[in-house]
Formats: sequence, structure tokens, C-alpha cells
Amino acid sequence: MKGKFPLKPLDFVVIGAAAALTAFSAFMIYAKPQNTHQVMIQGSNKVWVFPLDAEETVTVPGPLGDTVVEIRDRRAHVLSSPCDNQTCVAAGHIESDGQWVACLPNNVFVIIEGKDDINGILDSTSW
Repeated sequence: MKGKFPLKPLDFVVIGAAAALTAFSAFMIYAKPQNTHQVMIQGSNKVWVFPLDAEETVTVPGPLGDTVVEIRDRRAHVLSSPCDNQTCVAAGHIESDGQWVACLPNNVFVIIEGKDDINGILDSTSW
């Protein structure tokens, strides 16, 4: 049997292991959720991190008193704050990567961080 290469049982094991490794690698790369946003709330002495799809109300202590931040329906906003001008409350909801709201007098900063999928909303900076 010159010139022929017969496959042996160990060859099938190696081919099967290579196919399984390839399938596992593809699954690990492509099966991850594409929208992985999180809300980061920074206070004077502490940082809170929640997924954007969480349903949370966080009381953040600051030098002026407590600022209340709500995360609901994949959006975050400042419900109340002890500052005089209430700009952070008037800023409304944030829901996209890079959006933020801050209560500077009370040292509270809320930002949404994460990654949009390629089919997400494009803005002028994408072009």
C-alpha cells in the first residue's frame, strides 16, 4: 500500500479535538452579548457599578447630603439632590454609552459605559 495514507483511530481523536476546539472558540467569541452597558456612580468615598438593565435606586452620600440616583428601564437619572440649582435633576435620563450627569456641589458623578453593537445607533462622530 505504497502512496496511501490510512487513517488510524488516534487520527480521528485529534481531528475531533481540533473541531471541538474550533467550535468552542467560535462560541466564546460570538455568543457574548453585544450590548454590555453599565452605570457607574461615583460618590465622595465610594463607587457603585450596576448593569444598565438593573432596577436600582442608590442613595449616594455627599458633602451637602444625599443624592438619589435611579436606574430603571435601561436608563439612569438623578431623582433628587440637596444642591441649590438642581441641574443634575433637570438633566433628565441618560441611556447611551458616554452619557453622563453630575452633581458637582455634592461630588456625585453618573456615567454610562459600555459597548454598542455594530448595528447600534450611529452618531456624527462615527463617520
